[in-house]
Amino acid sequence: MSSIEFPCLEIAQPIGVFYIGVMAQSDLIEISKSDVIHIDKDERDIETVSGLERPISRLRVKELQEYVKNIDAAFPTGVIIAVSAMDVEFDRNQKVMKLRRGDDVATIIDGQHRIEGLKGLPPTFRFDMNVTIFVDMDPEDQAAIFSTINLKQVPVSKSITYELFEYARSRSPQKTCHQIARRLNQSSGSPFKDKIMILGVAHDKDKETLTQAAFIKPLEKLIVPEKQAMADRDALKRGRHIPKPTEVEVRTKRLVFRSWFLDDQDSKIAQTIVNYFAAVEAVWPKAWGVKTPGLVLNRTTGYNALMRVLPLLLFKLGIDEVHSIEDFASFLSLVTLTDDDFNPNIFKPGSSGEAILYQRLLSNMKIDESQPWKGLTVKSI
Repeated sequence: MSSIEFPCLEIAQPIGVFYIGVMAQSDLIEISKSDVIHIDKDERDIETVSGLERPISRLRVKELQEYVKNIDAAFPTGVIIAVSAMDVEFDRNQKVMKLRRGDDVATIIDGQHRIEGLKGLPPTFRFDMNVTIFVDMDPEDQAAIFSTINLKQVPVSKSITYELFEYARSRSPQKTCHQIARRLNQSSGSPFKDKIMILGVAHDKDKETLTQAAFIKPLEKLIVPEKQAMADRDALKRGRHIPKPTEVEVRTKRLVFRSWFLDDQDSKIAQTIVNYFAAVEAVWPKAWGVKTPGLVLNRTTGYNALMRVLPLLLFKLGIDEVHSIEDFASFLSLVTLTDDDFNPNIFKPGSSGEAILYQRLLSNMKIDESQPWKGLTVKSI
């Protein structure tokens, strides 16, 4: 009978003996199957849940299939599978395990999305996986392992993720946005001075209104489409050329900072953000400058709405140069809202309040969202 042979170690823990081995991704894909959760209801409407792994997220699989192609792709944590004793042989002296070949040999306890992601690689590509193997493990113990792994994990803060890009040597949209956030938070005279919660920096809770991730996410969207950010990072790390966006791409995707980023002109991006929000602060000094309970302009709701307006203003003013505070203020001064209007009674915190504020800003500035580049005469400030 055909078998897969690979190096393996025997591990003893309170749950019993299990094995940790190194398998080629093609072999792991061949023998693995997911015991996907399914729910049946009997006549008394009592749910009986069987199976371990969660249903496959096609979006997650697609993301991982792109990720494994990156130059620095890695799955350092192990996939966990269960196999029958009839399908396995382990040589303690040689520290080698043999598994029967077949698509029904291994049940995935944890790691189905990583395994599906590996299917994006050609079979001849080498991507070794560390695999934890339980032999003749009963369903109750399988469920206990699965729940321990998946119910007790603490998600990593997005702000931590962006902070880690500080250590990257190559350029990337994520690193550029992280550096701009730090620069604007530290610079004297910046409208964001001490307003961003930077990790590893002493916090001034009387001033901070935005998390690092909240500041970066809308900015990154003006540099690169969300689904393309990791591809940009990979291309730059490999030293590949990224073509400039077409005019249609800039307008439809609002990539107003992409050309500057690709030309290594991050300072122009930072200065534009400074001038724009300095204009916001000039028009609404109280709502932007002071952290006051109830005011939403300098928090995520207001910031997101203003960042959605920014590319439309740049289409009006021109995206090839850094515009002055006065240029931006000439538009913002058309808005009839006062400092005290930026309250949760009018603009509820969250996406609904953000959308209402965004539409109010466009309406007052008479900007057509579908064709924002058409001419508009505004009063000078």
